[in-house]
Amino acid sequence: QVQLVESGGGLVQAGGSLRLSCAASERTFRTYTMAWFRQAPGKEREFVAAIKWSTGTTDYADSVKGRFTISRDNAKNTVYLQMNSLKVEDTAVYSCAAGPIVALTTRAHEYNHWGQGTQVSVSS
Repeated sequence: QVQLVESGGGLVQAGGSLRLSCAASERTFRTYTMAWFRQAPGKEREFVAAIKWSTGTTDYADSVKGRFTISRDNAKNTVYLQMNSLKVEDTAVYSCAAGPIVALTTRAHEYNHWGQGTQVSVSS
């Protein structure tokens, strides 16, 4: 069964850093577009970042540009989200997603594999 497993969430003070990991169960994902989304309590799910595994091309939400970096490690079949200069408003459940998408997309419905999510809490 195809799986995405996230890890790395936790509690951090504003200004701090965290690195999220998303381990893919199959090498098939190397042909996919991978993304991170987040959902805060009472809010809609929102796009954070995406990476085309084969080319390394990336895209970011304006709210995280310059602070977050998405990357992938072929040897470990893992996608990372390095989050620096964290803000209280970054607090959310972060989920990894994957889809056989040709172009980078911010639309959640185009991703057909999802992880269980990991909580990121940023305190002031």
